[in-house]
Amino acid sequence: MRTAAQWLEDYGDSHRNHANKTLHWICVPVIAWCVLGLLWSLPFPNGLRTLHPAANWAGVAVFAALVYYAFLSLRLAVGALVLLAAMLWSIDLVERLSPLPLWSVCLILFVIAWIGQFVGHAIEGRRPSFFKDVQFLMIGPLWLLADIYRRLGIRV
Repeated sequence: MRTAAQWLEDYGDSHRNHANKTLHWICVPVIAWCVLGLLWSLPFPNGLRTLHPAANWAGVAVFAALVYYAFLSLRLAVGALVLLAAMLWSIDLVERLSPLPLWSVCLILFVIAWIGQFVGHAIEGRRPSFFKDVQFLMIGPLWLLADIYRRLGIRV
């Protein structure tokens, strides 16, 4: 299995242009939020959802992502835990307060964010990393988090 540093370096190879990076800073978190929101919207076995609002498919996906991230880097997994928990909290809030169904909000934002991603890669002149390996879809959020860590002087 490749290390976190190897994944992040490979991902960074196709994200060097400033405009592409900026679009990724906007679009990657939105896409992650939307995927979790769409999973949140799926029916979950009866009775389990009443245990806790995050007892749903989004919560299962967050748990699986954190396990994957922990294998790559415990430090990044801790940061991801905080961010993913905040995403779940905000999804719950949007579900309760939005006049639109959660799934429709997520679907609209998801499409817009992916358009932004592809615009960024057109500017960059390089294909998105996930065309090379689908696991890069999981690395995108870590790449942003690793950049925050680097700015704070925290080793990955």
